Amino acid sequence: MEEWERWERRVQTAAHPVAYRLMRAVATRGPVVRVPRVGVVVSDAGLARQVLTDTEAYTKTGPGAAAALWSPVLGSRVLITLEGAEHAALRRRLGGLFTQGHVAAVCERVLRAPLGGLERRLAAGEEVDLVGVVRDGAAEVIRELVGLPPGGSDFTEAAAVVSSVRLWRTSLTGRQLNRARSALARLSEAAVESYRSGDESTVPGRLRALGLDEAEARGAVGLFLLTGTETLVSFVPRLVALAHDTGRGPDEITDALVEEALRVTSPTPVMLRSAAGAGRIGGVRVEAGERVVIVTLLCTGAYGPFSPDRDPTETAGLRRLWFGAGPHFCLGMPLAMAETRAVVDVLRGFPDLAITGRRPARGVLIPAYARLSLRAAR
Repeated sequence: MEEWERWERRVQTAAHPVAYRLMRAVATRGPVVRVPRVGVVVSDAGLARQVLTDTEAYTKTGPGAAAALWSPVLGSRVLITLEGAEHAALRRRLGGLFTQGHVAAVCERVLRAPLGGLERRLAAGEEVDLVGVVRDGAAEVIRELVGLPPGGSDFTEAAAVVSSVRLWRTSLTGRQLNRARSALARLSEAAVESYRSGDESTVPGRLRALGLDEAEARGAVGLFLLTGTETLVSFVPRLVALAHDTGRGPDEITDALVEEALRVTSPTPVMLRSAAGAGRIGGVRVEAGERVVIVTLLCTGAYGPFSPDRDPTETAGLRRLWFGAGPHFCLGMPLAMAETRAVVDVLRGFPDLAITGRRPARGVLIPAYARLSLRAAR
């Protein structure tokens, strides 16, 4: 087993010691397999795309899908809990906040200080935990977007809510629900001021202009607070580790390497849908209301091991499946890529960067490093 593969497996099993092994075992039985207490598990990229793009047959709002988990916390008028025309209209109007130009400008402004600190510390020969740097920077960007004051309350409790979700659960427990509501109420309180002032450079202000009431805007802010940091905190350190473990310095992290790392790590390792009616996926019958579990990590991993030098046409059919497909393709993708580029641009100045220590995160929803310590040669 290659060094990169050994560490990636440790990251996966630390997060989901049972589920990761179970899903790998299930995939050996076929591309579509029914698993008791879990649902119909899909591990083929082509079939996954069919499910994700057929929103009439497979919905996010049915039993066992994402909306069932999060509607009690966020309400029913946020992107993750809507389908059809309402979802399309809200996504279209929010889109202006996530254009490449806008997010690049936000990242340049907001990340200047934290990434400047990263550069200075590495240049001084200090050991730096990249996970902490990325987490702090990503949190500042989300605060900017949703109208929270810089350096305000951290997102630790919100991250803990996300981490408490497990694959076999179709809803949050009463304790989890209360904790989630309490955490998001505290975090989003300041964002209400942006809503009331109508500042359309922020998510709450834009939502007010769209006609959403204050409670609905608070729910939408909650969605960004829950999802806006953990994916980036997972991916960027793993990207740097993958480059390091295959003998590449940060100066060799090209766009092709980033895309290949996204394929291997799959920032959304599992996607949930609910069957609106009876049908078939790859020959396997699916009943109305049955949960469909798309294991994106296995869908993308089937294209082979990490290989940044491969012919890009070999994986062209994936079309960034790790960010989803169809109407629910990740709205925040340009933001994630802008933040990734900003961090990598700083690290490129230290081609001899070494990993001096690392520890996978345990019990998290999105597999990640809890710590990835770096030091630059002086």
